[in-house]
Amino acid sequence: MTQPAATLMSEFETEVTVSRIDHPAEGVSLLTLTDPASGHLPPWTPGAHIDLLLGADLVRQYSLCSSPAASDTYQVAVLLTPDSRGGSAAVHALGEGSRLTIRGPRNHFPLVASKGYVFLAGGIGITPILPMIEEAEAAGADWQLHYGGRSRASMAFTDHLEKYGDRVHLVPQEEAGVLDLGTILGTPADDTLVYCCGPEPLLAAVEERCTSWPAHALHLERFSAKPREDGDNSDFELVLQRSGITLQVPAETTVFDAMRNAGVSVLGSCLEGICGTCEQIVLEGEVDHRDSVLDEEEQEANECMMVCVSRARSTRLVLDA
Repeated sequence: MTQPAATLMSEFETEVTVSRIDHPAEGVSLLTLTDPASGHLPPWTPGAHIDLLLGADLVRQYSLCSSPAASDTYQVAVLLTPDSRGGSAAVHALGEGSRLTIRGPRNHFPLVASKGYVFLAGGIGITPILPMIEEAEAAGADWQLHYGGRSRASMAFTDHLEKYGDRVHLVPQEEAGVLDLGTILGTPADDTLVYCCGPEPLLAAVEERCTSWPAHALHLERFSAKPREDGDNSDFELVLQRSGITLQVPAETTVFDAMRNAGVSVLGSCLEGICGTCEQIVLEGEVDHRDSVLDEEEQEANECMMVCVSRARSTRLVLDA
């Protein structure tokens, strides 16, 4: 279970400088970020991401892909997408010396200790996997990486991965087709965890292949919200216990907006249920989970919710807020 962040009304935020820009693949910008004020940035663990505040209403989350041992810099790699809603285009417009605000880091995709790992990455989904490999290697774990992309030129960090030898399997689609998940995941392995990040078709296919694996073996991170069929948006009573506020949440209003409208401080970023910023502790009531952060067990535990998208199944919901 991830540690709920509901008691936090604020988190680390600072202005950083883009000290260097590299291009590890076609259409990918790798930003090295430094804090000119303190020279140090908060520690983080593999799987963590940060928010880039790129404009008044433009906030995007990107996985940290550098080494957690580097306390003076963060690195994020961003693919310029043709259907960009503004985030990747804004990142690619930055130059060396540009200043911007970051928030975080936070981690809803942590690397759980294991004897073995199967890492699967699709395209820019390699970014959170890089520090995971570093940690797995340092721990002496048995691991393999299967990394697919449209073409070899579009696949970032292949030079960096060369040092790991035959543990790394590169699968450029134009040369070798798509990842052979039937072979990679066909035989469930004890004491082995599967970590996957990439586009939704890959994640859905991996989820299907891992149904025969041990419970809790599969760990995913999504770039976009998982397709879902929402239930009815019924009105319900919302009690914010620490704030001493009770209000009605109408069908057309999110819990996040209801809290903000009531003057309660609550953090938000993606507002799509994928980043985990708005997580709140549930004290009473049944949640209609609509996020793409919590796994099935965490949703069934009913201990927390992402208030930007999730609602109440019960007529009354009490949050520790």
